Amino acid sequence: MLLEREGISYLAEPSGIEELTEGFDPPELVLANACAKAQAVAGRRPDAEAILGVDTLVALGTRVFGQPANAADAKATLTALSGKTHQVHSGVCLIINGSQRTGIETTAVRFQSLSDQQIGQYVATDEWRGRAGGYAIQSGGQQLVESVIGDLDNVIGLPLQLLLKLAPELAIN
Repeated sequence: MLLEREGISYLAEPSGIEELTEGFDPPELVLANACAKAQAVAGRRPDAEAILGVDTLVALGTRVFGQPANAADAKATLTALSGKTHQVHSGVCLIINGSQRTGIETTAVRFQSLSDQQIGQYVATDEWRGRAGGYAIQSGGQQLVESVIGDLDNVIGLPLQLLLKLAPELAIN
């Protein structure tokens, strides 16, 4: 959605890698996963002009929240984030003609203090599925958020400002 908004054409291809979940601090972890994703696809598509790997996670201090496994996990995640400021970290790895460019973006998101009823209603929407931190800020998850400091696109799933800084040639003007 974000690439299309910018007029950047792409072909999405799952990397098939098993993502790392520990062994690094959160920013280093997302960058390691983004690079592993990009390198895996680049290995299968050596003639591709550009390969983009991105990984995003939510962190509250040193506690990392990936994609909830089920509704109970989503409730626990949203309960832990309620009334607190967490960080959304994204790692970007772009391989252009064999040359690797990398970066990390971090955005602070403060959640409102949420009642059990609000959390239950949100989880019932199933929007949490496949979302780091268990919410989609671009949809109903915006009702959970009090404030955002930094790149909103990063929270949605792709830090476009960082991507275009790494590869200004991708910008459509």
